[in-house]
Amino acid sequence: MILRIYTIVHTLISLVGIFSGLVVMFGMLAGKRLDGWTKWFLITTVLTSVTGFAFPFHGFTPAYAVGAISLVVLGIAIFARYGRQLAGPWRWLYVIGAMIALYLNVFVGIVQAFLKIPALHAMAPTQTEPPFQITQLVTLGLFVLLTIIAAIRFRPERALAR
Repeated sequence: MILRIYTIVHTLISLVGIFSGLVVMFGMLAGKRLDGWTKWFLITTVLTSVTGFAFPFHGFTPAYAVGAISLVVLGIAIFARYGRQLAGPWRWLYVIGAMIALYLNVFVGIVQAFLKIPALHAMAPTQTEPPFQITQLVTLGLFVLLTIIAAIRFRPERALAR
């Protein structure tokens, strides 16, 4: 019962992280800082990774690897955003770190969707089938493209001058 409640809380935090991350991403694409949304995104995405480590798995799993990578890139993004105030190269380090963290959340969301949604699970029961692979490849390609565009368009100096 406790594990079920914990899983629901973890999932809700993850969904808030993904939603707020998408808002932040579209803000970056529009050249806007969206400070409030950014705080929610960073906090909930850190919480997603941290709470993921408390599940009762034995040994080092791919989920732990994704969580560890996410925490590293989030650390860089948070330092770039708040410690270095997006100055110089820290601006694009923030964009790249934030977008990688969002991508990893979406990546795990897709994995979970193919595990838990019966229609998706039927198409890719082992997650080695083309529907799963194509979905992940398209998502990765889209995030690479959006990250490049965001790194070009997100200029906080202009946002502050408005």
